[in-house]
Amino acid sequence: MLGAKWTYSGPEGEHHWSKNYPYCGGAFQSPIDIKSDLLRFDPTLRPIEVQNYNLSPDEQLTLGNNGHSVQISLPSKMHISSLPHRYTAAQLHFHWGSSSRPAGSEHRVNSKQYAAEMHVVHFNSDKYPNMSMAVDKSDGLAVLGVLVEVGEFNPAFEQFLKFINGIKYRDQRVQVPGFNIRALLPPSLDQYYRYDGSLTTPPCYPSVLWTVFKNHVTISRKQFLALATALYSSHTQDSAPVPLNGNYRKPQLADSRVVLVSFKEGKGLHGTLTATSPLTRKRIIQQLLVGDLADLADEGLYQLLPTHSEKLHTGKKKVKNDLKNQQTETLAKSKQQTLNPSLWKKSQTNRSVGKLGLAEDALCYVLLEQRVFHQLRQSHTENQLVHALRDAVFPELNLKSYLDCKSDLALPTVRHILRGRPTDEAFELDRSLTKALMNQKKTSTAINQIVPKTNYGSFSPASVSRRPHSQGYPHPWLLPMEWED
Repeated sequence: MLGAKWTYSGPEGEHHWSKNYPYCGGAFQSPIDIKSDLLRFDPTLRPIEVQNYNLSPDEQLTLGNNGHSVQISLPSKMHISSLPHRYTAAQLHFHWGSSSRPAGSEHRVNSKQYAAEMHVVHFNSDKYPNMSMAVDKSDGLAVLGVLVEVGEFNPAFEQFLKFINGIKYRDQRVQVPGFNIRALLPPSLDQYYRYDGSLTTPPCYPSVLWTVFKNHVTISRKQFLALATALYSSHTQDSAPVPLNGNYRKPQLADSRVVLVSFKEGKGLHGTLTATSPLTRKRIIQQLLVGDLADLADEGLYQLLPTHSEKLHTGKKKVKNDLKNQQTETLAKSKQQTLNPSLWKKSQTNRSVGKLGLAEDALCYVLLEQRVFHQLRQSHTENQLVHALRDAVFPELNLKSYLDCKSDLALPTVRHILRGRPTDEAFELDRSLTKALMNQKKTSTAINQIVPKTNYGSFSPASVSRRPHSQGYPHPWLLPMEWED
């Protein structure tokens, strides 16, 4: 089997994933708890449009058990047409709870966990030829998330659940007639949450544009129990069968991200802030790059604080930031300089937002992991791979997400941008910004109490992979299961 073994609990459970898959302990991880104070209304979000989702019964689909989930391989004619790129469908799969605890969705909404969740995985086919090539790129994937509750019988789900006894054990697969995949989604596709995130399973690359629909779908209790009790994550020949249930990852830190919403009405949405425009954000970055830093430190500091523009328009003191997390992760300037990941190798005399390499250049996480690992090996600090990858990746992910209105601008990113500026001016702005952030009353304390956090500092040199496991990619559980005669 390619890659290291992983499970959802026990010695290979999610708290240990980052030992072999370092991005699992890094930036922009999924799922998240979609809380009201993270929401920003974006009037430019269009209804999701999917094409060729209604499949003929003559089209055979592969239904499989990959040991981690139930998966249906999807034909390449299915795609999302309402995003900036064409995203072609590859597979859909499910996460669910157990018969004793019917709560197994990965995303939560204001801490509510649903019974199950369906993910329809698409890859950016404008840029990449297949899922394997797209999965480790920062602009590679788009996933539609559908929350599932126990309630009324769902005839669309029955189209594949009636074959589930044919895939009881790991690596088993059967062919099923094509059906209307669109019927698995909510009736209306115009209300949804949108944020930048990651795969929710190893290798946890932050390569996913997430769309989680506001409205859930229902399945009957009998249909839920078919998922929760009929399957095993072990092979047929294994002496002790291991039930396949509770296959969901716990919520991850918001990590300076916000969640865009396409709707304004509904419970808990009163007073939801409106996202600031990309043009405003671009001007702020431009000022950091080439503007007067002394003026910014004296009078324009509010522009760099989370939700600054929304406060100007609404007069509400509604601040959201993962301050404690940011402070911990940004004081290691010396380590960043030692590693010098050089993600933004740009001219110091002609720097502008357009020259940051964000429009065309996607991060390749496999190559970045190999490069950072090589640098760490030269400095004999291989055990710092999780930290080093995060330091290398976070500023660029945060900047691009900020310009796309899906993140607040974080302190590590400001510091990264200021590297080429005059030392005294940059230092004064850094000091003013740090002080302002420390004085904000709302910090991430409540989040850190609720969300489990990997203890990165507990790794001994021997406990972290001595070589990047990503060299074994593509990871088979991510790819569509092919039918074999």
